[in-house]
Amino acid sequence: MTDELLVVRAQLGERGALAELLVRWRMPVWTYVRRMLDADRADDVSQEIWLAVVRGLPRLREPGRFVPWLFTIARRSVTDRLRDEYAQAEETSAFGDIAGEGIAEDPAEVMVERAALVSVLSALPVLEREILVLFYLGDLPVEECAHVCQVPAGTVKSRLNRARRLLREHLEEKGHTS
Repeated sequence: MTDELLVVRAQLGERGALAELLVRWRMPVWTYVRRMLDADRADDVSQEIWLAVVRGLPRLREPGRFVPWLFTIARRSVTDRLRDEYAQAEETSAFGDIAGEGIAEDPAEVMVERAALVSVLSALPVLEREILVLFYLGDLPVEECAHVCQVPAGTVKSRLNRARRLLREHLEEKGHTS
């Protein structure tokens, strides 16, 4: 069953259709959020995203645009969380002493997540990292990335180009030349 049909059925009150959308898109959304935040925050933000989806789904006018709509909600939720944390950090420390706080990692995850690519990806600027995650990990086409990020398709292409270049430079610095 297509996402569009599931959305229409969910809008008509069919709980099974909503559950199927959740099953289908839970991991891609969590993966996107996880690439932007740490694991603990990703769980919390993902729950917020799905709550917003449940609340907003009845008002979605174009069921065929569910995926970009979903990732737009995800992007806004990540942005809101980061904005709130930056504001709290500024309130807590007038000198900005709180660098790197909130990056709590589970020892089992450290083994997996400290691979060269993941560390390099996290070193990229947020805008470039976001485009890479949406385009490559989220499998969204340029046009949908543009819709999610609210920028022109040309901007997405230039950010992708810059992100690839930065990724290549970081990998070369770490001795992972191709």
